Amino acid sequence: MYAHHLHHSDIAGEMHCAPLYRCIDDAEQYIGSKGISNDMMIIAYDDFKGPNATGVYSFFESYGHKNIKILNGGRAAIMAIDPAQKVYDAINKELKAEKKIDKKARRALKKKADLSAEKIAELEAIRKASKVKQKEIKARLNEAAKDLLVVKGEEKVTPKTYHIDKHNINFDYIAEKNEVKKAVDDILKNGDKSQFAVIDTRAMSEIIGERKMDNCARSGHIPGSKFIEWNKISDTKNKKSFKSADEIQKVFDHYGVSKDKTIYAYCMVGTGRSSEIVTALRLLGYKDVKVFTGSWDVWGNDMNLPLKR
Repeated sequence: MYAHHLHHSDIAGEMHCAPLYRCIDDAEQYIGSKGISNDMMIIAYDDFKGPNATGVYSFFESYGHKNIKILNGGRAAIMAIDPAQKVYDAINKELKAEKKIDKKARRALKKKADLSAEKIAELEAIRKASKVKQKEIKARLNEAAKDLLVVKGEEKVTPKTYHIDKHNINFDYIAEKNEVKKAVDDILKNGDKSQFAVIDTRAMSEIIGERKMDNCARSGHIPGSKFIEWNKISDTKNKKSFKSADEIQKVFDHYGVSKDKTIYAYCMVGTGRSSEIVTALRLLGYKDVKVFTGSWDVWGNDMNLPLKR
């Protein structure tokens, strides 16, 4: 599941069942088509950065699925603890080194006019030997790949029936545009004394309106927003979805995002970068935090809503 595909709006940016990411019948059909049933544990993961995994997490949680987890570090975390991956990587390193030998000889042969017959014969022999060695290494690499935990492949699912009980829908961590608009009005009136905070988790090019997104009539940002790009939370250095609690808290403290406020986070479509920030806030014990599920796709397309560039 790609997080951005979970958010469902029409071409005008209207979400017909907001704040739900999708209308119930549509969500049921989509989830069931992925071979998922109500009694399954769902572990959401991505490469390691977090936005896609937290987007999937938020999606399922909003429909009341109880057994849902995020794999911190995603695919990279599994690869790091897989002994077979270490074997595979070592063989792959051999292959890359051998390819460099072949490439160097091939480049030298491009200058045949400047080479002696003996040198040409030597380089051709090097290439021939390298080809043989590459074939042998590739055979070992293919054999080692059979034991890997993380593998390439197509999705294979058997569709199932998934049921969403409307009484179990969780609205605690999702919000629609009218709720966010009330918060914005209060922020513009009361400034830092407002009981609300709105966090824009996008890149600065989107925030200042330099980059205009497809299917969105306007560019810019929600007035009164705090700009905290999602990657301030993700731990790229250690390939983890989140930095340490202390590091994350320092980020929010720096921007004045305190636990006594009701906090809304948004990105382009509400599943991904904003869910990364909201998940981090919740891990730190913040209670009143919500993903604006429509995000800029909805706000930017509604001419009645204010924006800044």
